[in-house]
Amino acid sequence: MQSDPHLLVNLEQVRAIIGPEVAAIKAKFLPALEEASSAFIRHSPLLLLATVDRDGHPDVSPKGDGPGFVAIEDEHTLLIPERKGNKLIQGLQNILATRRVALVFLVPGTEETLRVHGTAELSADPLLLARLEARGQPALLAIRVRVEQVFFHCAKAFKRSRLWQPDTWPAKLRISFGALLAKKLGAGADAASRIDAAVEEDYRTGL
Repeated sequence: MQSDPHLLVNLEQVRAIIGPEVAAIKAKFLPALEEASSAFIRHSPLLLLATVDRDGHPDVSPKGDGPGFVAIEDEHTLLIPERKGNKLIQGLQNILATRRVALVFLVPGTEETLRVHGTAELSADPLLLARLEARGQPALLAIRVRVEQVFFHCAKAFKRSRLWQPDTWPAKLRISFGALLAKKLGAGADAASRIDAAVEEDYRTGL
């Protein structure tokens, strides 16, 4: 593969393009949750959980439920319920390995997002899991996040993408897990249809 003659390899090169750091912007970084960030979390039905393993391989996983599904234990502690999923648990494995996490909270229609950095641990405390129940089912386990840094991210990415503007949305994409898996397994269309039907049934009954 041909090397990129314009490759950026140090911070000075990047700063020459992006511009110098604005000292006043750093004032938005807070060491704990406060009123505005706590309110945002209580309104959020979706977050993105970023983790990293011991070799530096990252993973990002969406976590979602009804608004306020993440419990605020105190200004330094969040509780994220782990619910039924695909059982791959890359993020949970990474938490066990390094504990480092970063979260992005989203609220539909709001173009700003909330970012939280810190460490995490896993708990199977029955009382805690019952507290995090949804649809009559306790959480499978809880991700306890120790907050180290909190800040709101500006709306420019969402304004550029127009993500929350329905009139800009394309036709809905249909992802066929059946087609993807059947091709990899060397199976045919019948197998793909059965897999897709199983996925749809799991969506209907397995939340």
